[in-house]
This record gives sequence, C-alpha cells and structure tokens, in this order.
Amino acid sequence: MDTISVNKFRDNIKSFVEKVVTEHIPLKVTRRNNDDFVVISADDWEREQETLYVLQNSDLIKQITASSASHLSNKGYKPTTREHNEITGI
Repeated sequence: MDTISVNKFRDNIKSFVEKVVTEHIPLKVTRRNNDDFVVISADDWEREQETLYVLQNSDLIKQITASSASHLSNKGYKPTTREHNEITGI
C-alpha cells in the first residue's frame, strides 16, 4: 500500500482516487497528528466486509471446509452437462 501526505492527497485528489478505484490498491494518507486514514474503493470495501463476515461465521467456515474436502477427495456433487450449462449460462 502506498503512503502519501494529506497535503499531497488534497492537491491531487482526483488522480489518487482514480488510481485507487481502477487499480484496487488502497492508499494510506498520513496526517501530522498521526490520525492517518486509508482510501479504498467502495467495491473493495464491500468485498472486505463480505470476507470479514465469512471469517467470523464459524458455521459457514465449517461448510466451506467440508465442501473443500469433498472436492479434493473427488466425492462432491457433479452437475450434469445440462445443469453445468445452465449454471455457466452456455
């Protein structure tokens, strides 16, 4: 994550925000009083919130672990060709 001063951010806010949004790389902005902040795109923030939700949900983690185990052991559900085409939109 890049770090810049609040003055530099303020002077070039449009270009910095555009970079954060298009490149999906957060930007840390430092202030003299040490109350720094991070600029992140809304899409990236929502994705982070979803990840945090999943990681904090023990039942969901158990389901993911079981699903991964069944997939790795080749014992998971295998859709028919028709079902696969419906799922993938083909």
